[in-house]
Amino acid sequence: MNNERILVVDDDASLRRIIEFHLKKKGYKLTALETAEEAVKHLKKSNFELLISDIKMSGMDGLDLLQIAQEIKPDLPVIFITAFGTIEMAVEAMKLGAYDYITKPFDLDDFMHTVEKALDYHRLLDENLRLKKELKNRDSFSNIIAASKPMEEIFNSVRKVANTDTTVLITGESGTGKELIARAIHRESERSDNPMITVNCAAIPRDLLESELFGHVAGAFTGAVKNKTGKFQLADGGTIFLDEIGDLSMELQAKLLRVLENRVVEPVGSNESTPVDIRVLAATNQDLNKKLKAGEFREDLFYRLNVIPINIPPLRERREDIPLLVKHFLNEYSDSKRLSIDPKALKELSEYDWPGNVRELKNLLKRIAVLAENSKIMPSDLPPEIKSEGSRKTGEDRAGNNSLQETEKNAIVDALRKTGWNQTRAAKRLQIPRHILIYRMKKYGIREEE
Repeated sequence: MNNERILVVDDDASLRRIIEFHLKKKGYKLTALETAEEAVKHLKKSNFELLISDIKMSGMDGLDLLQIAQEIKPDLPVIFITAFGTIEMAVEAMKLGAYDYITKPFDLDDFMHTVEKALDYHRLLDENLRLKKELKNRDSFSNIIAASKPMEEIFNSVRKVANTDTTVLITGESGTGKELIARAIHRESERSDNPMITVNCAAIPRDLLESELFGHVAGAFTGAVKNKTGKFQLADGGTIFLDEIGDLSMELQAKLLRVLENRVVEPVGSNESTPVDIRVLAATNQDLNKKLKAGEFREDLFYRLNVIPINIPPLRERREDIPLLVKHFLNEYSDSKRLSIDPKALKELSEYDWPGNVRELKNLLKRIAVLAENSKIMPSDLPPEIKSEGSRKTGEDRAGNNSLQETEKNAIVDALRKTGWNQTRAAKRLQIPRHILIYRMKKYGIREEE
């Protein structure tokens, strides 16, 4: 007796009944539906081992359903049933990740053979996922390379909050690993079998962000030719991670607050509310207290988000993690070279302040590994800004550090004035990366003159 659950979607009632009859005869558990919209609801609340769908349907079509199904359950195989005139769409579906397609009219034996192959494929994927999850559950922090006391305290906080539905606000400079911490919270939680949907609030244009978060109905605005499911609905049953939350407009902050208070979303252009069961994690590299005082962030939303605050310290405040990170990234990027690092070069890296934090270190080591001609990384392989930063903290230069810093501060202010406080042009003038200029402006308290 087969226990696999199959979801069938087709607006042709007679074909739907034929498929349902023959699959049930084989012992499969069937759910047969008329529309893709109904299918999305069932995919969110029930587990299936296979999705069989028509491509051309009124309302949401099969390709849209495929993309939503992949968000909800990435390993779900999808078989499309297509008429001769929609073969091009079926081929496109295969490119998007569908398992196979069958053309109408189809031979029943061929159909059943395709179904059995797709279920075999799913069993194999399921076993692989089970093994991966087993390994992952042994240590949800395996992707976070750290041994410092501040990071150990963060790991302890993650373990404490993971199995609650409490909202967590993760703060820290860019590149510190806020998304990795969010993923660790999700993996440790009871929602780990359901999706974690990430939204970068700074990366999506403001006029599109509302639709991205809450979805929209056809005709809601120019270009909205069909319904769109928002990220909150896609995260139903799981976790939504709102990165760069400080970039939300005041209007969207008000709408987000309503979602957090009522646990319902209202798509753009619709008057109907849809309940969502979600855990909200948020992150920012901005000082939200300053934005509160400036009237740029809602106080009520801040307190809703900041129930459990987790602050990730910058890399310069946990230098003991740098050697571990260097070893990890060199192993990851060195391929067959088996790169090692000279102690003096490691010392230079450990003394550098890393304004871009772990992300900057990772990108630098990737570049060094690609360009390395020898098996050992030497101080000469490091870029000038790292060597100069390290040298200022050692030897005789330490005594003159204050005067050097004053000279550097004056040079930065001079470059900014000459470029009309344009950071990109000032960085080019100083021959340093823009993110280092921003870091040093913060370091010296340099602000644009009125």
